[in-house]
Amino acid sequence: MVWRQHRIIRLNIVVLLYLMVCFVLCPVSAMTVSSPAEVHSVRGNAVTLTCTFTSTSRATSRMSVDWSYRPQTGGPPQAFFHFSSLAFPPQDGQFNGRVKWLGSPARGEASIQLLNASLSDNGTYTCSVRNPPDVHGSPTSQTVLTVTPKVPTVRFSDVAVLLAFILLPSAIITLALLGRMCCPPRDKSQTQGYHSPIEVTPGDEPGFKQINRKEKNMTCCDLYFLVWPFFFFCS
Repeated sequence: MVWRQHRIIRLNIVVLLYLMVCFVLCPVSAMTVSSPAEVHSVRGNAVTLTCTFTSTSRATSRMSVDWSYRPQTGGPPQAFFHFSSLAFPPQDGQFNGRVKWLGSPARGEASIQLLNASLSDNGTYTCSVRNPPDVHGSPTSQTVLTVTPKVPTVRFSDVAVLLAFILLPSAIITLALLGRMCCPPRDKSQTQGYHSPIEVTPGDEPGFKQINRKEKNMTCCDLYFLVWPFFFFCS
């Protein structure tokens, strides 16, 4: 009997020592969760909230992911998304129908996508990951989302339509008016009038000299080549 009691005591001591060695040499592993500190988006676009985690234990059905949101105006966090083997998107509230699961636990990803971002989505988003037995470390990470209004932009097609239907006709009309002002129609009575060869010697009539001097002035073609670079530059 005494021999058996000593044997049981020794066995208990060995088991206790083994547990102590395992506790000291094999501590419970820790996990880390990381995400970008800030994310910027434009209203109406889809924005990805990235969340990654590292764990020494393989992801199983016991792993869970929770996303919570705290408005920019302050207040307590509001949980709106949960994943545990399956994705459970929000059924009501401002995120209803706007959250898409992009995570892959096997690759250490727990990201989501927020569709049709609005200004009311500005705030802090917290990603929490749990993967037992990894219970130590930093299982949460935060991201500040900033959504800005969309700035209207002028497309090339709009500029082309503006040039084709406004500036180009205006330039043509302006050139036509300038040509009419600088090149008035000639009086047929003066240019085609009959003159006696006896009274006036060809080449000595003052009217012909005056007309010839007018013809040497700036023509419509000269005016066109002088003005068209200006309209080309303005257009």
